[in-house]
Amino acid sequence: MESHEHRLLLTDAAIAHVKKIRERENLADRGLRVSVMPGGCSGFSYKLDFDDGPGPEDVVLEMDGLRVYVENAILQQLEGTTIDYVSELQGASFRFSNPNATGTCGCGTSFSA
Repeated sequence: MESHEHRLLLTDAAIAHVKKIRERENLADRGLRVSVMPGGCSGFSYKLDFDDGPGPEDVVLEMDGLRVYVENAILQQLEGTTIDYVSELQGASFRFSNPNATGTCGCGTSFSA
C-alpha cells in the first residue's frame, strides 16, 4: 500500500482545532474531508468539512487520531500542502500552504494551479 502521509499535513494546531470543533458539534465519529472546489478569487478554493466515512475514491490519512479523507483525484493538487490553524488579532482561520499553487488570493483559501 502506497503511503500518502507526505502529501498532506495538518499542524498540531489545526488538528487540535478540528478535534475541538468536532467535539463541540457532537461529531466525534466523523473524519475531516479536505476538498478542492472550482471557484474563489483565484480559480480553486479549499473546503474543509466533516464526513461520516471515506468514499470509494478516497485516500484515508490518519493524523494524531484524526481521520482525513481526500479524493485520490485531487491528491496531486495537494502534494506537500500544510494546513495550519492560526489565531491573530484580526481573527482565527485555517491557512493552507500549497507549494503547487501558482497564485493565491489575499483570503488564503483560494488558489490557482
